[in-house]
Amino acid sequence: MDASLEKIADPMLAEMGKNLKEAMKMLEDSQRRTEEENGKKLISGDIPGPLQGSGQDMVSILQLVQNLMHGDEDEEPQSPRIQNIGEQGHMALLGHSLGAYISTLDKEKLRKLTTRILSDTTLWLCRIFRYENGCAYFHEEEREGLAKICRLAIHSRYEDFVVDGFNVLYNKKPVIYLSAAARPGLGQYLCNQLGLPFPCLCRVPCNTMFGSQHQMDVAFLEKLIKDDIERGRLPLLLVANAGTAAVGHTDKIGRLKELCEQYGIWLHVEGVNLATLALGYVSSSVLAAAKCDSMTMTPGPWLGLPAVPAVTLYKHDDPALTLVAGLTSNKPTDKLRALPLWLSLQYLGLDGIVERIKHACQLSQRLQESLKKVNYIKILVEDELSSPVVVFRFFQELPGSDPVFKAVPVPNMTPSAVGRERHSCDALNRWLGEQLKQLVPASGLTVMDLETEGTCLRFSPLMTAAVLGTRGEDVDQLVACIESKLPVLCCTLQLREEFKQEVEATAGLLYVDDPNWPGIGVVRYEHANDDKSSLKSDPEGEKIHAGLLKKLNELESDLTFKIGPEYKSMKSCLYVGMASDDVDAAELVETIAATAREIEENSRLLENMTEVVRKGIQEAQVELQKANEERLLEEGVLRQIPVVGSVLNWFSPVQALQKGRTFNLTAGSLESTEPIYVYKAQGAGVTPPPTPSGSRTKQRLPGQKPFKRSLRGSDALSETSSVSHIEDLEKVERLSGGPEQITLEASSTEGHPGAPSPQHADQTEAFQKGVPHPEDDHPQVEGPESLR
Repeated sequence: MDASLEKIADPMLAEMGKNLKEAMKMLEDSQRRTEEENGKKLISGDIPGPLQGSGQDMVSILQLVQNLMHGDEDEEPQSPRIQNIGEQGHMALLGHSLGAYISTLDKEKLRKLTTRILSDTTLWLCRIFRYENGCAYFHEEEREGLAKICRLAIHSRYEDFVVDGFNVLYNKKPVIYLSAAARPGLGQYLCNQLGLPFPCLCRVPCNTMFGSQHQMDVAFLEKLIKDDIERGRLPLLLVANAGTAAVGHTDKIGRLKELCEQYGIWLHVEGVNLATLALGYVSSSVLAAAKCDSMTMTPGPWLGLPAVPAVTLYKHDDPALTLVAGLTSNKPTDKLRALPLWLSLQYLGLDGIVERIKHACQLSQRLQESLKKVNYIKILVEDELSSPVVVFRFFQELPGSDPVFKAVPVPNMTPSAVGRERHSCDALNRWLGEQLKQLVPASGLTVMDLETEGTCLRFSPLMTAAVLGTRGEDVDQLVACIESKLPVLCCTLQLREEFKQEVEATAGLLYVDDPNWPGIGVVRYEHANDDKSSLKSDPEGEKIHAGLLKKLNELESDLTFKIGPEYKSMKSCLYVGMASDDVDAAELVETIAATAREIEENSRLLENMTEVVRKGIQEAQVELQKANEERLLEEGVLRQIPVVGSVLNWFSPVQALQKGRTFNLTAGSLESTEPIYVYKAQGAGVTPPPTPSGSRTKQRLPGQKPFKRSLRGSDALSETSSVSHIEDLEKVERLSGGPEQITLEASSTEGHPGAPSPQHADQTEAFQKGVPHPEDDHPQVEGPESLR
């Protein structure tokens, strides 16, 4: 290329070609070096940090796991509910590690060992829970066992299903019956796992007029079965409950078993009450579950065993169908799922298993007996003997209202009133549940929403006691905490309706119906520019509500106030919290309205103050200019000359009248100060009229907090002293009140008329501060204390 460059006659082109060659060489060398460096760093640079080098030691890895489990120390603490993992828990955890080790054994040894583990665990569970001649399927997902049972029922009832598949189901659709009180999402899960359409599910309603509200209606179920048979469908399987997921009620399993045998339906039972089959005394309804075709149990929570699989016990004689349905497996690793439970059951023994289940049942009975003695607490479990689950709810019947715990609406109570009272109790129960969970974390309380009763609290010790280590003392503490919260709940519930009526009767306030707020109520102040039809944010309203919140918190009352968005809206509103004592709702609402109105007026006054004062200054300057011109005509030009004027004033003083001006901030106008000087000269002061204000604040006794109702003992005060005290207050108001005014006085000016005064800057500053200038020829300013 150098030779070709030499042939170029133009030196400029030759120089440009040479520079281009050097530049390209530099770029190529740089790119080559980058590729070489990237190739060297490919092994270590693109690999995550913990994998670089020769690996990490065991201590570092465990330290990393600890940090991931517990988090950093700076983070917020987790929930106080911590699992109580005892030695039986460590035994269950050991089973997972031991299972991985056993899987490395010789195939023949592995087969014998897994068969022994599976057969022992199945036999023990069947004997403990009175399920004779049953088989067991161990699974991680609790609903997986029911899905496999449904598949087994399909293979049993449809002989050609293996060959024809979906065509058999299409010609005669199967029907799976579920209770209306079944756990949410169970039917959808079964359809997804089995590939069935949703019309194959049939929801059986619970009793509505007689019996439990959470038990399956057997008569209605029989009617549904007959209707399906007439339509050419095949009733396949029925899922009954021995302890519903919500309140722990047990279906009439004995009658359901007879109905299933009559129509050839597979009966599957699940629920927490199946644990009571291990006790000496079992209710007849739960005992009937031992005769069903299959049932699913969760021994892990019952016995406090972590990472233990659920168990589905079933009865079937055809091993080929169970293998096709997936209930049995030839893989040794699938049989090793029972190993953690096999170890734990041996460690606990029969006495330990029965003791844990019995302890949980005793805790529920202890809570039931204690809650029966507590007023305003309603227990929702009708069959107390067969259910170790306690569901209760705070409820107080307001005067003039009817109970809301009725399935049929009361004719003399409007639906709106029932719904309002229901929502009020729901919010209070939700608040009560959160408080109890924080105060007694070992209780394992949960808050749930029921369709008929509303928000309730559930105590299910069979699912939580063994894990959390719940004791009888914790139940007593729970009852004590409930009793301590009842006065607050009762007082708040009684004040909600009164607060609503007072807000609706007060102009400028809007009552906001927020069913999720557990306090007295929610209110919003509607200012002058508030667009009630718009849900957009309102900056002016947010500013007013923020100031209102600050003012109310400064009162140091027992009430708590919060500010937040309105329900389904972006506008701000004021949330009034729980009341621990009798509160005067009228005074509370009046204070909120008056304070918000005052904040709005002050805000508008401050916004308009700059413009008003600016216009007042301009008008005052014009008036002063006219006064100076008049004075110039009266005194003459010679008196305005500095030296000559001083001599003339010394020989012949001029008695000039003070022609001042008063600037009224309220009216925004200039007025003459002549009456003020006349009254001052006479030595008699004039008290300006008091500033209009709202209603007088309610007089409180010494030590009485705001918004509290006056005690009856306070009526012992004499009427004469009360009247004289009020008259003294009125005198103080007349002496201290009055319109806010700024006095402007004109005096002689020095220099040429119309020329700017040298003290103009000082005078402007004095006007802003509200302090008169001692040697000023411009207006003097006297403002109120609030404007300084």
